[in-house]
Amino acid sequence: MWWGVAAALLANLLFSAGFVIEKRALSRLPPLSAARPTQVLVHLLRSPLWIVGAASLGLGFLAQLAVYRTLPLVAAQGLFVTGLVMLLLLSSLFLGEQPTGRERQSMIAILIALVMIVFSLRGSPETISRLAPTPTLLTICLPALVTGLGLFVSAERRARRRHRMPTAGVPYGVAVGFLYGVSSLAIKGVAGLLDTAEPGGSATAILSSPYPYILMFTGSTGLVLSQTALQRCRASLIVPVCTTITFLFTVAAGTVAFAEPLPEEPLRLALRLGGSLLAVSVLLALPRHDELPATPDPSPSTEGTRHVTRHIT
Repeated sequence: MWWGVAAALLANLLFSAGFVIEKRALSRLPPLSAARPTQVLVHLLRSPLWIVGAASLGLGFLAQLAVYRTLPLVAAQGLFVTGLVMLLLLSSLFLGEQPTGRERQSMIAILIALVMIVFSLRGSPETISRLAPTPTLLTICLPALVTGLGLFVSAERRARRRHRMPTAGVPYGVAVGFLYGVSSLAIKGVAGLLDTAEPGGSATAILSSPYPYILMFTGSTGLVLSQTALQRCRASLIVPVCTTITFLFTVAAGTVAFAEPLPEEPLRLALRLGGSLLAVSVLLALPRHDELPATPDPSPSTEGTRHVTRHIT
């Protein structure tokens, strides 16, 4: 159990560091557009700093495999959401993205959720499901992928409108969250088929399942969409939103697809569900828009000048 908790915290650190490094790299690149995926990949692969960030994210995905093999689905996802604290700290230190008051309060709530989920793991071992029926998995994943892509396209259209408040990235985070939620289910499936004692048999089983192909699609599509969104929005907001949506989808869909039972003991069940719900409440505390820069009130003389100018023109 403790190996799983340690792996989850390591994954959080790798993911947070990877996103912060990528954000630094993206600030030095020309504007990216999801409508030109090939151009996006060319720009990204020419940036050594971005490659370092991507490598950190890749190691985070490997750590997730260990988590899904040792921890129940709900507990694993609850621990992943706690990476918000690391992300806010790193983005403040290295990106200069100062957290708002509500974001600082959310850090306290996340730490409480972390403690609740860890304590819910103490006690008798729990059943960890390894496989999901392919028809059930595809029935859940395909609509989610369509929804995520549709939300991203809608957010892009709204971003082009004039006279609108500057978005904080919530729509982008929700869209990418659906893609990463599907990816999380595929990672759990790969973890269930992985057997280090028989690597040849594991490879055959994995390649004959839908999991690697789902990962290839979500990985390539999510890469283009997430980097485009990350370049335009604050990492300290878009990543927590994405993480929370990923949590909600993975827990709801994964519980159905993998049929993984929750703890039977009332106290452990309350801690597990309570900690997970507390982590989700972070999304509700986040601002939907970035604050507009304060502008001084126009002086009477300025207003008069404007009034005269309007009449002259």
